[in-house]
Amino acid sequence: MSTGDLVNIQPSELKFPFELKKQSSCSMQLTNKTDKFVAFKVKTTNPKKYCVRPNTGIILPRTSCAVTVTMQAQKEAPPDFQCKDKFLLLSVVAPDGATAKDIGPDMFTKEDGKVVEEFKLRVVYIPANPPSPVPEGSEEGSSPRAFSQENGNHHNSSFDDAWSMISKLTEEKTSAMQQNQKLRQELEFVRKEISKSRAGGFSTVFVLLIGLLGILVGYLVKTT
Repeated sequence: MSTGDLVNIQPSELKFPFELKKQSSCSMQLTNKTDKFVAFKVKTTNPKKYCVRPNTGIILPRTSCAVTVTMQAQKEAPPDFQCKDKFLLLSVVAPDGATAKDIGPDMFTKEDGKVVEEFKLRVVYIPANPPSPVPEGSEEGSSPRAFSQENGNHHNSSFDDAWSMISKLTEEKTSAMQQNQKLRQELEFVRKEISKSRAGGFSTVFVLLIGLLGILVGYLVKTT
């Protein structure tokens, strides 16, 4: 912000978003610091390139006025994006009750002890469309979206493999449990036959049952 005895100017430089073959605008705010009427006038070193609205006016005491500056569409950018154009704002105390119609060409002349404040403002160009950063992985020829899709397919394949393995293990566990249940039933039958046998002797049937019991126990231990 630039400030003087009569007005404050904000901002202190004119920043234009620059894009070839397109108009661009920026604004500044003039604030009257006094209890008097203040007249202002805006000049530029390149009047054909810029349009200032309003380029002259009256700022009432303790109030503000907005000025819009429009740059005409440009066919080429200046070297290094540096602009040499300048603006000059003139301000002077005006008679009480003055309006824009009362501003004449001699109001801003420095004579008879009249104080005319001058502010110089430079022009700054800002790229309207700065280059966007290159996404990671673009050098390998794959876009972020494609990379995401590839990852998604990989995760889906891994999930299917895991689910297939879980299903297989579940089936094997169920089969083993059924087999164990069948073996327990057969063992229970053998136990009952043994209890029926007499303690005094070992019959042929008893010997066979003992052998079958050994085979079944061995098989049960192996499957478990």
